[in-house]
Amino acid sequence: MDAFASLQRSIERLVRIKCSNYKEDYIKRRILSRMRLTNTADFEAYHKYLLANPQEIDLLRNALTINVTKFFRDPEVFEVLRREVLPDLATRRKSIRIWCAGCATGEEPYSIAILAHELIALHPDLNVTIYATDIDTVALEKAKAGIYDRKTLENVDEHQLRKHFISRDDGTFEVRPHLKEIIKFRQHDLMSGVPIARYLDAVTCRNVTIYFTERQKNELARLFHGALAADGYYIMGKTEYLGREVEHLFASYNITQKIFRKAA
Repeated sequence: MDAFASLQRSIERLVRIKCSNYKEDYIKRRILSRMRLTNTADFEAYHKYLLANPQEIDLLRNALTINVTKFFRDPEVFEVLRREVLPDLATRRKSIRIWCAGCATGEEPYSIAILAHELIALHPDLNVTIYATDIDTVALEKAKAGIYDRKTLENVDEHQLRKHFISRDDGTFEVRPHLKEIIKFRQHDLMSGVPIARYLDAVTCRNVTIYFTERQKNELARLFHGALAADGYYIMGKTEYLGREVEHLFASYNITQKIFRKAA
């Protein structure tokens, strides 16, 4: 067994991430970034370092699951959600449930919560729950805290900033309780094949599957299809796509913004 294959086996055992679900180049790039930071010369040396330093397990997990994001990333997508998707659901539901899969440090579910809060103001009897999940427990703790710097909030206008955030003395901003109450943050592995809930009204999984193999992308599409209620919405990242094996599971709603609906 070569050094890289041996290292992957230890990653799957210790870090609990199945390397075969990701593109090999992606895995190697993330490991190489940790090798530079740990001053290890090759995969074999890094493997020994990983086994000898338990704290490296969490650091490697963070490197493998890192997801750079910000509030209202790709604003055009959120505009369609605000103008069309959420109002449509509000006319058909008393309770809306949304799964934000691969939520990283929470910017996306909080962005959706801002839109949901505006919708609730128009429909006082409406109840909205957002399930925000990620495999990375460190990222989830940051998400639960809900503290962000101004750069991350560059797409949040001043009215939204005053209404939904508390300005802190250190220059950061904390999400107000009325948004936190809408979201349930949970640790969840998308590779488990088990949805966080069923009969959901919408699933967002954006800029996550770009790191996955074609097989895993198709499995996720099937997972989300099974989790959605009839006519439920599936929102992908702008650079992502449905594989030919699974494209029949969804009908295109807004192809430019990669928004689909569950097919019958």
